[in-house]
Amino acid sequence: MGQNGSTRERPLLILRLLMDRSDASHPVSMDEILEMLDKEGFPASRKSVYQDIDSLISCGYDVVTLKGARFGYYLASRDFEPAELKLLVDSVQSSRFITSKKTSELIRKIESLASRHEGADLQRQVYVTGRVKSMNESVYNNVDRISTAINTNSSVTFKYFDYDTSLKKVYHQDGAYYLVSPFALIWDNENYYLLGYDESAEMMKHFRVDKMEHISVTGRKRVGTEHFRTEDLSGYSVMHFGMYHGELQNVRIRFRDRLAGQVIDRFGKDISMFPDTEGFFNIDVKVAVSPVFFSWIFSFGDDAEIVRPESVRKEAEDYLARLISVYKA
Repeated sequence: MGQNGSTRERPLLILRLLMDRSDASHPVSMDEILEMLDKEGFPASRKSVYQDIDSLISCGYDVVTLKGARFGYYLASRDFEPAELKLLVDSVQSSRFITSKKTSELIRKIESLASRHEGADLQRQVYVTGRVKSMNESVYNNVDRISTAINTNSSVTFKYFDYDTSLKKVYHQDGAYYLVSPFALIWDNENYYLLGYDESAEMMKHFRVDKMEHISVTGRKRVGTEHFRTEDLSGYSVMHFGMYHGELQNVRIRFRDRLAGQVIDRFGKDISMFPDTEGFFNIDVKVAVSPVFFSWIFSFGDDAEIVRPESVRKEAEDYLARLISVYKA
């Protein structure tokens, strides 16, 4: 290769070396840079390397020169700091919809955004084995197809399934395809959900993306826009406990004062808490009344009580009675 080619490509090779091997604790020496360039077929002088590093700095790369006993160079600023990469790794690890195989692949890619030394530190903090993970490897294609349908104002068809005790798929609607107008993807409780208008049921529904398969973008214009506009997306997962379907109702709940933190964790800081009898407070919320909602209330024992409406209190009583009957001899 001619000298012009070497001059153009040499700074990029040095940048790649700095990105891969250097950080504040591990500067790259001049000898290491010269050795790498020679192996790559771009022999250079020290003066040329100085000029190349100056070129990288003039282009905005934060290359720091250490002097003295630790003389060398390192890339001080990256697109992601180690703490930010750790957050990404934790998110991938905890995501149920990402399979174990894909989790390992994504974590390796995240590690490549750091130096090899920082990447090794990240790897030492990774614990994937034993986590509950999706068995559906096609979830990424599902998300892509749904996003395409939303962006092109198109409905989708798909099959929806669950698993039986033998880990075999059991299809809803006897295996018939759903026809749904997709409007949003919602992340909740470590899973992705599609929120869309089910034309046959004539209502908004949500579906777990990792339990959808054979998704097709139909090209048929979406319907149900007027129903979607009435949805409060920011509060959707707050109202639907465990993303469980149920009738939305306005409910008053009474809590002991020490549960204020748990209430805020569930409903956010905008929730209004007003005093009841001494040591208790009330909240008024709109929730999807479901077994998951009742289970959440019952988890606080006698420190939480549904006050009204009476119909929901009765549902809670009946649900609790069914549970008690299971354990009666």
